[in-house]
Amino acid sequence: MSDTITITGIEATGYHGVFDHEKRDGQTFRVDLTLHTSTALAAASDDLRDTVDYGAVAQAVVEEIEAGPYDLIEKLAAVIADRVLDSFSPSGVTVSVHKPQAPIPVPFDDVIITVHRERS
Repeated sequence: MSDTITITGIEATGYHGVFDHEKRDGQTFRVDLTLHTSTALAAASDDLRDTVDYGAVAQAVVEEIEAGPYDLIEKLAAVIADRVLDSFSPSGVTVSVHKPQAPIPVPFDDVIITVHRERS
């Protein structure tokens, strides 16, 4: 597939991390994802039923950020990817989880884990 739908900056509070204070206090996580799908049918029909409903995808991502908790954002990224593949119709998905408030003792901008999954 050469078509993609990309959603960036989905934010929610999650309680993921290896430290007790991360699970207790929570922090903002941000998710970007790219859905690999054909948009040809939707372009021809102009009907939402013929594409991936990115509003519903974004809501599912928020639900997964708020679920858990998980120790690692690698796990969160994989759970989101699995949910999108199971609940929607893309042939593949690329998920990036941002943890900008990660407990790192040096100045940094962001920590990002990216996973890519294909429908089997």
